[in-house]
This record gives sequence, C-alpha cells and structure tokens, in this order.
Amino acid sequence: MRVVTYILLALLLLLQYPLWLGKGSWLKVWDMDRQVEAQKQLNEQTQKRNASLDAEVRDLKNGTEAVEERARSEMGMVKQGEVFFQIVGEEAAATASGVIAAQPAKGAIK
Repeated sequence: MRVVTYILLALLLLLQYPLWLGKGSWLKVWDMDRQVEAQKQLNEQTQKRNASLDAEVRDLKNGTEAVEERARSEMGMVKQGEVFFQIVGEEAAATASGVIAAQPAKGAIK
C-alpha cells in the first residue's frame, strides 16, 4: 500500500511541475504580468510627454507668443524700442557698487 501511495505522490508532483515551473507556468505568467504593468506605466508617461510636445509644436507653429517667450528666456532678446531692466539682489548690488559691508571677525575685540 505504501508503494502505491509513493507512486501516486510522484505522479502528482510530476503533473504539478509544468504548472509551477514549466514553459507556461504560473511563475512566468506572474512575471509577465508584472512586466506588462511596468510597460503600461512607461507608455502612459510617454503619452503625456508626447501630448505636451504636440501642444508646444502646435503653439510654435500657430502663435508668436511662444516664439517670443523662447527668444526672451533662452536667448536674452528684447523687442525693438523696448527697455530691459535687470533687478539684482542686495548682496550682488553691494558687491557691484564696490561697497562691502564690514562684519567683525569672530572672536574680535570691540
């Protein structure tokens, strides 16, 4: 009776092998499902980026505001007859004028 039990157990294990570890096993299906989800996320990000680039291309083709904005920000261009003012922070203004605020050194005697 024990021999029959062992034979049946061995047959059960042999039948289970392809299900869990074979060519079309559950482990491979789970791994493939994980890869599909990762690819879907990547595709979604790419679609968002493509939509943004498409909107920018349409704006550059149809309107002049986007061209002006790029010329101003990236190339530093200004329109003819326009006056450009650059506001500099306090620290940069002080060093540009040659006036540097004197601060006593640490441990100095007053």
